[in-house]
Amino acid sequence: MSDCKAMSLRFPDPAQRAAIAAAAKQAGVSMQEYILSAAYDRATAVERRFLEGFKSSMARSGAAFVAEPSSTDPSAEQRVAEQEAQRELEDQERGHAA
Repeated sequence: MSDCKAMSLRFPDPAQRAAIAAAAKQAGVSMQEYILSAAYDRATAVERRFLEGFKSSMARSGAAFVAEPSSTDPSAEQRVAEQEAQRELEDQERGHAA
């Protein structure tokens, strides 16, 4: 197990240090734990906002595709015609190669 080293807690503003120390004491944790917990809470809040926005964007995109079929999506008949045309081209190429 690695040695646990204390985080360097330097505050240029003594009032800020006192406020954090008081909040940590009230929470019943060390200043280091209080600061790390606050940083973790902030990071996960940012992550939650990002994920909510992403899910909302995905829902809008999905709804747009469901609401209006793409004009680039060929119909079954068009796909069959394209496959037949492809076979004809391949047959012609084989005929010229022989």
